[in-house]
Amino acid sequence: MNYFRLLICALLLSAAGRALAAAPQSDAAHDFTAKVIAVLDGDTVLIRRGAMVKIRLAEIDAPEVGHAGTDGQSASPQMEQPFGEISKRSLTEMVLGKQVNVATRAVDQYGRLVAKLSVNGLDVNAEQVRLGMAWAAVGWRQSRHGNHPLLASQAEARQARRGLWALDNPVLPGDWRKQHPNAFTEKHQSAAQTPVGMSSGCGKKQYCSEMRSCEEARHYLTQCGVKSLDGNGDGLPCERLCVRAGE
Repeated sequence: MNYFRLLICALLLSAAGRALAAAPQSDAAHDFTAKVIAVLDGDTVLIRRGAMVKIRLAEIDAPEVGHAGTDGQSASPQMEQPFGEISKRSLTEMVLGKQVNVATRAVDQYGRLVAKLSVNGLDVNAEQVRLGMAWAAVGWRQSRHGNHPLLASQAEARQARRGLWALDNPVLPGDWRKQHPNAFTEKHQSAAQTPVGMSSGCGKKQYCSEMRSCEEARHYLTQCGVKSLDGNGDGLPCERLCVRAGE
């Protein structure tokens, strides 16, 4: 009798353990739609979903761009990986200002959502690889079974010398980051680590007339919480400045 009681208890505990293990995964894997309000580089965007949320595109890795400092000054050219700005421009043309479908996969160690994006049926992650604007990712970003189409697209882009594959010796972003360890803190900065309105680099500027670039305006809106820069609440600061800059 005691044996059967122990057996039943063991089965119940095992089932409970499986349910708990599955819960985080189901919470992480869900779809929603949101508007892209900024493109930070070729594989990272900012969306508005109540608050602003940073999203890292799953299973790809784009060339790095040098981020503007908190004073709005452009990054040094030595801090920008070749093809980084072109990759960013490609992603910008696909998603900026548009409603996208976000298929969440996980939350990474920097607090960003890791997700697949699609717009009007187009798989944005895969398109960046097909155009030669990003690598099919390896390591922690690589799913066990979902990366095969990306690798095929990458091989096609490489054979055609499309995008970054036109370079003589394209360097993986991970290797580039090791060579420039202090250049990309903005990309890996979690919104949870730097809450809106609490950024350590914020000055006293409050108005669009004080902004020297669209990048500076975006920083003051998204990192410093200066709401006066976004009068109509659409997530785009200082429309005249940013539209004139082609963003």
